Amino acid sequence: MKFTHESLPQRVVFDSYAAADHVAAEVERLGARRPMLVSTGTSIELEGAVRHTEVVMHVPVEVAERARSSAASHGVDVLVAVGGGSTTGLAKAVALTTGLPIIAVPTTYAGSEATAVWGLTEGGRKTTGTDPRVLPRVVVYDASLTLSLPVPLSVASGLNAVAHGVDSMWAPRADPINRAFALESIRALNAGLPRVFDHPSDVEGRENLLYGAYLAAVAFASAGSGLHHKVCHVLGGMFNLPHAPTHAVVLPYVTALNEFAAPALAPAFGAPTALEGLLRLANRLDAPRSLRELGLREADLPAAADGVLAAVPGNNPAPVDGARLATLLHDAWEGKDPR
Repeated sequence: MKFTHESLPQRVVFDSYAAADHVAAEVERLGARRPMLVSTGTSIELEGAVRHTEVVMHVPVEVAERARSSAASHGVDVLVAVGGGSTTGLAKAVALTTGLPIIAVPTTYAGSEATAVWGLTEGGRKTTGTDPRVLPRVVVYDASLTLSLPVPLSVASGLNAVAHGVDSMWAPRADPINRAFALESIRALNAGLPRVFDHPSDVEGRENLLYGAYLAAVAFASAGSGLHHKVCHVLGGMFNLPHAPTHAVVLPYVTALNEFAAPALAPAFGAPTALEGLLRLANRLDAPRSLRELGLREADLPAAADGVLAAVPGNNPAPVDGARLATLLHDAWEGKDPR
């Protein structure tokens, strides 16, 4: 056994029905006096906070620039992001150029709050990178804030978290430590998603999802972006497809391609194979199954394949060429059984 593992420094506060008190305490702990509350709508109030509500999926550069300008003009000294991945992503875009600390309060299972990964979209192309400045200093998890998340969005967001765990098994910097986090995350999410699907107001079930989403994101932050995420970033950036549902659709196809390299995945899903367990979960949750239903046109597939081919990780377990990518994407577009 030989590997190098790096853990990211971050404070995590996990406590349902207590986010407002914890956020105020964390702002004070950081010595901040002028917070910017980045959110499209939240019950959390902060004394003296500047509110910024322009949040757009995939963080267009021009949206990021307006948020940066607002932070500068108001003398902001801490960013409080309350919302899903797009909200956290916007706060990261501001932190990237300003170095302002972030307190993240997730209301979905996106996992962006636990990574130093940022993403910006310009001219139909999504660019991602890593920078320690964008890692939130504090994450406040409060499952009660996810109760208003509709079941279909909870499913898509939860499967996005599953994708973080699965892709971490073969990503460029995969190691035994982040694989252990990933497998525990999959077990938690596999148990929690059906529970929330059946009983949306079950706070304990949603706590399970937040816990699993956090572990998956920590694994992903360490392991890096594997083939699955490269596919989804291209599709999101080029065609503005919805982030979490795209992950839900694409994941079985990449899993079918790569799972031979990660035999521990099947037991985490409680199934003979990881693909069988993943499809069983997706069917149980009535998850989206095709890129076509998300709005992608068949005519867009060749451009998507070219974009993904340029980003395929060199250490992907299965060899990937243009023909194989074209088949994978067409199958995902049509919703065919993964092969």
